[in-house]
Amino acid sequence: MTIIEKNSDFVTLINSFTVDQSKQRILIDMLIEATEQIMKKQEGFISANIHRSLDGTAVVNYAQWESKDAFEKMLNNPQAQIHMNDILNVAKSDGRLYEVVFTE
Repeated sequence: MTIIEKNSDFVTLINSFTVDQSKQRILIDMLIEATEQIMKKQEGFISANIHRSLDGTAVVNYAQWESKDAFEKMLNNPQAQIHMNDILNVAKSDGRLYEVVFTE
């Protein structure tokens, strides 16, 4: 479950994908599959929330990890690497890690 609070060690990956309209659903399905089969089994995984743009050209993955180290361990997982490479064949990705500084 998503937890949004400041002053925690949690990190948030906000990954914005640009995709052709015809491939938006494919991308969403790939992200859901990767979350269910790979990511949620990784130590330090908290949550993933996938959003789609109404115009069909973008998808955003808002994922939380217990720490930057946990996120970096996931990046070194061979199964996760395969998933990420497959995604890059479908969409362009701009992912960054964030920390919460304000919530209301």
